[in-house]
Amino acid sequence: MSELNNIALKIIGNGKGILAADESTGTMTKRLQSVNVESSSENRLKFRHTLFSSKSMKTCIGGVILYDETIKQEFNSKKIPELIINTGAIPGIKVDTGTKTLANSPEEKITEGLDGLRDRLKNYYKIGARFAKWRGVYLISNSCPSKIAISTNAHALARYSALVQEAGMVPIVEPEVLMDGNHSAEVCLDKTSEVIKKCFEELILQKVDLKGVILKPNMILPGSRSDQKISSDEIAELTVKCLIENVPTEVPGIAFLSGGQTEVEATKNLNAINKINKSNFIMSYSYGRALQQSALKYWSKNLDDIEGTQKVFNHRADMCSLASKGKWTEQVEKN
Repeated sequence: MSELNNIALKIIGNGKGILAADESTGTMTKRLQSVNVESSSENRLKFRHTLFSSKSMKTCIGGVILYDETIKQEFNSKKIPELIINTGAIPGIKVDTGTKTLANSPEEKITEGLDGLRDRLKNYYKIGARFAKWRGVYLISNSCPSKIAISTNAHALARYSALVQEAGMVPIVEPEVLMDGNHSAEVCLDKTSEVIKKCFEELILQKVDLKGVILKPNMILPGSRSDQKISSDEIAELTVKCLIENVPTEVPGIAFLSGGQTEVEATKNLNAINKINKSNFIMSYSYGRALQQSALKYWSKNLDDIEGTQKVFNHRADMCSLASKGKWTEQVEKN
């Protein structure tokens, strides 16, 4: 288990974080179509390889979450996991198979993918993956998240985590309380606390070694349709309070999801969190859009401008790395 702890620390330690490049083919198609690029397997690989071969991979990215299609691809006869390992980062893999409507609670979702997971994990390990990711999704409304959603998703996350550790990999535990809704930050704090607490109860019940786990939670934010406006400092205070009160101290670190925030919002809020973080938890990032969006927009104008696209990505990754140390400023963002 000390090996799993070492992997976890390598992924998010020393100012590094996670590049979440695990968009399903459907999600990646939407992203590419939004910038008028055809979603062929060649284009999906070309964009991802552009990021994977950037210089900031060596300095800012400790792990890359891949999708089933990508982890099995090659670029110029080099396997994608090998390319990532050569930068010093660790390849990871999304292993859930997506969300379905939760029985007896049709507003809510349950994440599926436990069937056959043990064998899939063995194959991913052989290919080069050393960590995995599973996302549970929770909605906030008058009746949500329900006890059923909190309990069933926590149970699935714990069973997944046990299987991942059995396979010699680090589980990323991602209970995402969605920003959708008109709720206040205080309600988000209350519901996220309940969700995280239940997740760790289940992880402990399933005998998961918490020293070999990375938590990937949402930050504490008002709902996207809420009238409430709060500062980065307030977001940081609520987020740190939530984690210190609900995450066992054995967990080595936390890698936040961006969850619909803009690139700069996700960076600014992470920076504010790290300026006040006095806990033993490393607090880093596991961003998808908040690391890739500007690079994707730039790349879409000329798919062969690899260098220019990498320059845009390197800047964003550098900003996230600074924020993970509490050293980001608006001035350095502009330079």
